[in-house]
Amino acid sequence: MLTDPRGDRAFLGTGWRFPVIPDSRGRLPWSVAERSIEEAIWLILSTSRGERVMLTDFGCGVADLVFEPNSDLAHAAIAADIRQALITDEPRIDVLGVTVDNGDGEPNVMVVRIDYRVRSSNTVHNLVYPFFIGEGRH
Repeated sequence: MLTDPRGDRAFLGTGWRFPVIPDSRGRLPWSVAERSIEEAIWLILSTSRGERVMLTDFGCGVADLVFEPNSDLAHAAIAADIRQALITDEPRIDVLGVTVDNGDGEPNVMVVRIDYRVRSSNTVHNLVYPFFIGEGRH
């Protein structure tokens, strides 16, 4: 059994750090507690539905909206999709809010802000996820 170096927060989970890349000694680093939850959220947002063969409903459909215009309608669709994916796929959190805004005047960037509460510790966290739409710059 794995031991959490923080002891009292073992209930938050321990697993391989994402992305899974060996460290300089060839070992797989571990992700513990709140970091484990944050990495799980990134994994959900970065996985398209249907991408995982055995878990076809896992993930988020934001990649399907990559060529949508940077509009309020697209912002609302992305926020709703992310909220539903997190509610479905990450049982350790309560989603408090998901907002999507223009990225500092960049027409091809949306900034997603996710506010969530860790259920077991009742601590509030946020995560900012950049979402790039349309074609990249050359």
